[in-house]
Parts: sequence; structure tokens; C-alpha cells
Amino acid sequence: MNALSAELVIGTTQLLAQSPSNPSGPEFGKSSPVGLVVVLALFIGVILLVVSMNRQLKKLPETFEPEHPEADQQLDEGTDRGAIATPETDAGDASAEKTPKHDS
Repeated sequence: MNALSAELVIGTTQLLAQSPSNPSGPEFGKSSPVGLVVVLALFIGVILLVVSMNRQLKKLPETFEPEHPEADQQLDEGTDRGAIATPETDAGDASAEKTPKHDS
């Protein structure tokens, strides 16, 4: 170890080994007015964000379901999105695929 790193280690050890002092005096526990301004600015910013979010949420519709889904249903007639066509099922279930079932 060279002299500079030895001094750094010794200085760090002495700093960390100090016993914590009990803070006292006329300035203990007081905050500056700048801290108050920062806290108030953050509080006002949060309030403005909440108000803005509420305005944006009020613009959303109650539901995202289309009012007239007939056009979408015509496109979906006869489709089975979860089925995988195999040669055995194509020959045997040809009549079943022509009559789709609808849940109402």
C-alpha cells in the first residue's frame, strides 16, 4: 500500500469509528424556509396531477364495447379462433362447422 491509500483508509476508519454525538443547540431540529417551499411545491404538483388525471378519466366512455357490433359479428361468423384444423376433424365435422353457436 502506498502512503496515500494508507491515509485514506486511516481517515475513513477514524470517521466511521466516531461515536455519534447527541445533537443539541439552538439550530437542532429547525428546517430552513427553502425546505418548506420545496415540500409545498411538491404537494401542489401532486394535486395538479390528480386533478388532471381525473379530467382525463372523465373523458373516457363507460365501456369500450361498440354500440353497434353487427358489422364485427358479420366478420366473426363461422370462425373458431381456438381450433386447429386436422385432417380427421375436417372430414367428420364439416356439418358442425357450418352452424355456429351463439350465446345470448
